[in-house]
Amino acid sequence: MGYRFNPPPNWPAVPVGWTPPPGWQPPADWPAPPKFWQLWTLEADPQSETEPPQAGPAPASGKPGLFGSRKRARELEAELAAETAKFHQAVSQVRELSAHNASLNAELTDLKTKYAQLRGRDALEAEREIRQMRQTLAELEQEAQKQRDTQVQDRDGAKAHLASIQRQVDEASAKLASIRGEIVETEEIALLQEAGIYEFRHRLADAVAYKAALQRLKDSIKVSAKNNHAITASTDWTVNGSAVQGQRMVRDFSKLMLRAYNAEADNCVRSMRPYRLDSAKDRLSKTREIISRLGKTMNINISPSYHRLRLEELELTADHLAKVEEEKERIRAERERQRDEQQAQREFEREKARLAKEEAHWRNVLQKWAESGDDQQAEAAQAKLDEIGDAIRGVEEREANIRTGWVYVISNVGSFGDGVVKIGLTRRLDPLERVRELGDASVPFRFDVHAKIFDADAVSLETRLHQHLADRRVNRVNLRREFFYATPSEILAILEDLGLKDNLVDYVEEPEAQEWRTSRQLARGNDELSVPAAS
Repeated sequence: MGYRFNPPPNWPAVPVGWTPPPGWQPPADWPAPPKFWQLWTLEADPQSETEPPQAGPAPASGKPGLFGSRKRARELEAELAAETAKFHQAVSQVRELSAHNASLNAELTDLKTKYAQLRGRDALEAEREIRQMRQTLAELEQEAQKQRDTQVQDRDGAKAHLASIQRQVDEASAKLASIRGEIVETEEIALLQEAGIYEFRHRLADAVAYKAALQRLKDSIKVSAKNNHAITASTDWTVNGSAVQGQRMVRDFSKLMLRAYNAEADNCVRSMRPYRLDSAKDRLSKTREIISRLGKTMNINISPSYHRLRLEELELTADHLAKVEEEKERIRAERERQRDEQQAQREFEREKARLAKEEAHWRNVLQKWAESGDDQQAEAAQAKLDEIGDAIRGVEEREANIRTGWVYVISNVGSFGDGVVKIGLTRRLDPLERVRELGDASVPFRFDVHAKIFDADAVSLETRLHQHLADRRVNRVNLRREFFYATPSEILAILEDLGLKDNLVDYVEEPEAQEWRTSRQLARGNDELSVPAAS
């Protein structure tokens, strides 16, 4: 078995196949590896002798307790680290012996080369030197043979020691994996990162139906516990030779175990959030397994039917919370729509009152000029009255047709970045009033208007635009959030495809974003002024 370097995901990228040299330590500015991360992992290569640096802590042997599994994991990791250090030392000794053997072989090769050079010299001198060289060569060969024998013995011992260490590492890793399997993930950040789109386990109409179903389920749980269907246990125990006392002891222990289980289940219900459902179910199931292990001698077990009821209670609770949040969001959107409708209605009333007052004024002017015989001024007054009448009828038509209105395309570069637009709908006479309301204190900068489109069926137009950009939604869970990854020019192209470009009243390509641009300039100016002071 060999080791492969396994850098954490939060470290800078390293070249493919790179292995740290002995004694290497990560730079101080690198972040710490995640908890329980193994820097070296086993690789199925029997000839690999890659030596791992200091690995993560290894667990010690022993069976984990009921409530000390995390502490036991840390002890096992410490033992694993100690055995890994021994492994590193043994491999270093083998490599030193190999280097010394290579040095002796090189010296022997050099002597053989000199011997070949001396063969052409004078016979006597050569014979003398040959005898000396042979003697030296014999001594070197004898020493080399001793070194080889010692090296073989050391290598065999090191391999046996390595095999022993490897077995201990495998056993420690198996124990660590077993302990980690008993640990339930409860970290909020980890659960939120793993949370996906919530899926309802029980499809009911509304939150009231979920609440009623939850109450019926709780009644079933109470009945099951009351009728002694929640827990099972052995009844053939005797205490001091008395079967009655044995039954009483088993009954008392069963009640104690059931109370511990119910306490855990109630705690899971109280702290329930939809994204915690899987973690809570896993936690309750492991609690049931622990109770079964502790009550093994008396065959004490939480009954499967009662456990299913408690798991269904967790599911219904999560569904109820999700449904309540969903209805809150729907009510919020409906109230926002109603506020916009009421504001539009008030604007219609004010506009009709203004036009009626203006119409009465021009009727008086028309009567005055008609009595004075000024036909030209009377015709002009009549034309103005006709224009006012058309405006009144237009306001009345818009008031009567709730689908008529404005579709607006706005952006907020300072708040949401470039390339994000909001496509909304308003029935107000002036759509900019609605845009100004959206740019209130909830966002740091005001919205910029890119397009205003008036249509007799603005509701359908808004829906069609949303459908064209469905794959570019920013929020794909809550579809009432009308933000999209798109540009004003792309919206203009969609209007051209729909044949509605003539309905476009106003269009601006680039956002003004005056407040955001000014804020950036002021920030840069402050940074430049702070540089001399810092130096």
